[in-house]
Amino acid sequence: MDKRARLLIVDDDPMILESFISILEAEGYETRAARTGQEALKELKRGFFNALLVDMKLPDMTGLELLACVKDTTPRIRKLILTGFPDANLAVETVNQKADAYLIKPFDPYNLIRLIEKNLVEQKEELRLAHEKVLDYVKVRLRQIDEYTNVVH
Repeated sequence: MDKRARLLIVDDDPMILESFISILEAEGYETRAARTGQEALKELKRGFFNALLVDMKLPDMTGLELLACVKDTTPRIRKLILTGFPDANLAVETVNQKADAYLIKPFDPYNLIRLIEKNLVEQKEELRLAHEKVLDYVKVRLRQIDEYTNVVH
């Protein structure tokens, strides 16, 4: 697994942010942190991230609202929602917002790392399949152009 994957962690609790950064950087991931949804959106505009770890309750918006902003601008980013206040309705809404995981705090750091790894593997596979589709499309179009050129000449 490519440990240089970039992760954006969004949580308003500085202790949680520091813990995540410490754990994930020790695993070899590159991390950035944001304490609000708006800070997260600015970070997402500045650069590419493989995964987004978002607390459900942020000072300026909910994690779900942030997911809604992100899904159109960075559709391939893996989205993991974190909450200290589990709720069945929120879990369903999280799935509806296309989150890739819903984690309840506190959780075992080992499980978080494995979940991130699993999501990054899935992301890589999705990207590989997308590249194959584009390549197939280009091959077909080139054949069509070649056939058209032969008919015209």
